[in-house]
Amino acid sequence: MSLISLGINHKTAPVAVREKAAFAEHELAQAMADLQLWLNQELAQSIKSQAEVAILSTCNRVEFYLKASGCDVEQVVSETKNWLKQYNQLESDLDDYLYLHADLAAVSHLMRVASGLDSMVLGEPQILGQLKAVYQKAKRAGTLGADLERLFQKAFSAAKKVRHDTEIGANPVSVAFAAVNLAKHIFADFSQVTVLFVGAGETIELAARHLQQQQVGNMIMANRTLANAQNLAQEFTGKAIGLEAIPHYFPEADIVISSTGSMLPIIGKGMVEEALKKRGRKSIFMVDLAVPRDIEASVADLDDIYLYTVDDLEGVIQDNMQARQEAAAEAEAIIAPFVESYWQWLQGQKKHNTVRDLQKKYSQIVNQELQRAKGQLQNDIASEQALDELAHRLLKKFMHQPLVWLRQESNEKLNDTFKSEFDKDSQLRQIFNLDEET
Repeated sequence: MSLISLGINHKTAPVAVREKAAFAEHELAQAMADLQLWLNQELAQSIKSQAEVAILSTCNRVEFYLKASGCDVEQVVSETKNWLKQYNQLESDLDDYLYLHADLAAVSHLMRVASGLDSMVLGEPQILGQLKAVYQKAKRAGTLGADLERLFQKAFSAAKKVRHDTEIGANPVSVAFAAVNLAKHIFADFSQVTVLFVGAGETIELAARHLQQQQVGNMIMANRTLANAQNLAQEFTGKAIGLEAIPHYFPEADIVISSTGSMLPIIGKGMVEEALKKRGRKSIFMVDLAVPRDIEASVADLDDIYLYTVDDLEGVIQDNMQARQEAAAEAEAIIAPFVESYWQWLQGQKKHNTVRDLQKKYSQIVNQELQRAKGQLQNDIASEQALDELAHRLLKKFMHQPLVWLRQESNEKLNDTFKSEFDKDSQLRQIFNLDEET
């Protein structure tokens, strides 16, 4: 069946690797359509129906959710890796960092991701919104089929129940919260602090909300789209600027928090050096929450700069995790029935497709033989002879493939094959030769 989840995340790959595999938000729909076309072409000899594709790309993970009927998992994975290497122009493979979940494990993985159980910050809610956005993009791009669409819907339902029935999201633990918590160790009084936010997404908004609660003195919101920066500035009583104005305002910033979707760094070493000179070497606390990174890595080499990336925050986050551990165990128990429910539905779909294909195959045989018999009658062949020949030919064609299969398979192998529902379906398709042209 080949239902697959393939990816890298904060557990398997550092930010320097993840940013190479990442996709900009505006290119995700095209990337999903491109991957679907690639799989359909490269797996044309094996694939039974159009491949289904969804791609999740966040600061902590890049994951591919795939369905390719009739193909081996190894085939699908190999072609997906080939496509990724070409599409993102990677110089080397990511094999050492990739993880793979297939079939039932892939179902469970997506539901755990949606519920925040696989996040750097256990139970963080942003991932569910990101998955919903991916789902909508995939639907518009036409890369979702019935199986993946149903899987995403089940994952959303599971995540909703986890949120409602457990305390996993009760405590404010997030990457943004961790960044602010780290700043509290450096600044005793936030009322005299100026914060420069670069970006206007959910993570920046969350960080601004946490800092507002700490009564931070001044906020500057910088974004490529000035209107989005203005919306945030209005909410938090800050100042809105475009990205091009950052060098002018940078010397005012005691804290810089950046999280954009840019594929290239926005803040370079030269800009920071110039700001430090104007500040009289007064220190700047910087947090880069973006993948790919918004701040050049070499900035960390400067004196008077404290630069942290999302990976650096993991240790800080662990201090805020204890309250969510028990809730996570409850969440796992909640997810299990959703996984089982989807898997049973998927098996039912397979059986339905097998019955449909069997009926279609035998209907074609009947129609072919019926047309032949009608032709005989038109050529003045006796009706009794034509009917006898029709019945004989139908019986022969109906029994041909099962008899061929029975001659090839021993009873012992037959018994072993029928041990599971999955193998039953696969074997029935072989018995009746349903996966070849009639």
